[in-house]
Amino acid sequence: MSGTGLWLIGARGSVATTAVVGLLALRAKLVEPVGCVTERPEFAGVPLPAWDEIVVGGHDIVHTPLEKRAEQLAEAGLVPHRVLSAVASGLRAVDAHIRDGYHPATHTGPQSDAVARLVGDLEAFRAAHGLDRVVVVNVSSTEPPVPSVPEHASLALLEEALSDPSRAVLPPSSLMAYAALLAGCAFVDFTPSPSVRLPALHELAVSKGLPYAGSDGKTGETLLRTVLAPMFTSRALRVRSWAGTNLLGGGDGANLGDPEQARGKLESKARGLAALLGEGVTAPLHIDNVPDLGEQKTAWDHVSFEGFLGARMNLQFTWTGLDSSLAAPLILDLTRLVAAAHADGQAGPLAALAFFFKDPVATDEHRFAQQTEMLTKWAQDLS
Repeated sequence: MSGTGLWLIGARGSVATTAVVGLLALRAKLVEPVGCVTERPEFAGVPLPAWDEIVVGGHDIVHTPLEKRAEQLAEAGLVPHRVLSAVASGLRAVDAHIRDGYHPATHTGPQSDAVARLVGDLEAFRAAHGLDRVVVVNVSSTEPPVPSVPEHASLALLEEALSDPSRAVLPPSSLMAYAALLAGCAFVDFTPSPSVRLPALHELAVSKGLPYAGSDGKTGETLLRTVLAPMFTSRALRVRSWAGTNLLGGGDGANLGDPEQARGKLESKARGLAALLGEGVTAPLHIDNVPDLGEQKTAWDHVSFEGFLGARMNLQFTWTGLDSSLAAPLILDLTRLVAAAHADGQAGPLAALAFFFKDPVATDEHRFAQQTEMLTKWAQDLS
């Protein structure tokens, strides 16, 4: 494979910037591929694009230069200063390929006009670099859940509704997913936003022979839950409650500090735990914005469980990490895997990529060991 594009929605955010810095550093052999699943021995024979075959562009509604964002992340401890200085010119080159994203507050006219502009940006990017394919990855801010709208039931009705200048039919994440598919790009949603999950967008992806994956990247607390929860069920221990608190700083904390914005994230986390343990387990979970934490995230969990003869016990754990550092290599992994799936002729939801997500599409499998097996077998079958 050669000529794979990675188009990032939210290209100047923390996760995207970390991913771009990491990609440039991997190309230059400045760092080891720590955290990159596709560099494990099990993937050695999989036909994946090489690091130097991936070209990056994106959309964003903010205009802070990518190099400046990387400097901020270096101050936060995410990016080594030696790496930053070595990739500065590469960051400037990527920044030249970042275009203005869609924002409902500033867009005027029908959403179909915004779609046409976004499609044009993607097609121009692909043509300018002679790319075989482009994978669009959504790493923008989480949106609140939206109720189902009848127009979304069919692609034809959706297309008609988008031409109505009096209303916004699609949330930004779904509008971008729609534009990506129209432009012939595979799509990955690393957020819990509505995005590509609408039936009409599934219809479009299948009709155009495009794969998609999601939703909501699994990097910290939920990753541990998908490992630990099966332990209890496999040993016939009864989990009575599983309470969690997330403390976030940075842009993610500010965004999810709004209860309405956080609702989609909380629902995504809850669905996974319910699938693993059953609906009867009390599982309160909340998110607090703590600006002082910056790019750091801390999760506290308290698990109350019952053993033989009704003995009551508990497990408590604390997870503290730099979420962008955990997420960024997964963005690169997903780009390589989804590009390979597209080259292999696969279309529609990629259930085998559940390994990467809190709320995976097209599968109810949340157990991490089983997800790992699914991913490995699927990848090794790619041609």
